[in-house]
Amino acid sequence: MFDLSLPKLLILAVIALVVFGPKELPVMAAKAGKALRELRKIAQGATSDLREGLGPEFADFDLDDLNPRRFVQKHLLSDLSQDPAAAAGPAEAAGRAPAATLLAGQEPPYDAEAT
Repeated sequence: MFDLSLPKLLILAVIALVVFGPKELPVMAAKAGKALRELRKIAQGATSDLREGLGPEFADFDLDDLNPRRFVQKHLLSDLSQDPAAAAGPAEAAGRAPAATLLAGQEPPYDAEAT
């Protein structure tokens, strides 16, 4: 998301050292760590509350599927070759024979049931 590499982190550390000073920097780092731990605890509590609210019917439900990025990857960008019914056309999926491809100048066969 932020694409922080080692040089960028070092630059941020130097800027933080200049802004906060060597005496305040450890205190600020401790406060930031504490805030991150609290946020994680809140997120875990919300997740457990959601699981509890869903009940035992949804015990196997993966909450990561609610993440929009994972939803798109799972449902829209998945490889169609893994699902033979999805890779096949609608006729093959319904159990019918696939439609024959017509060459230029050929007429389709007459189907009395279709008319």
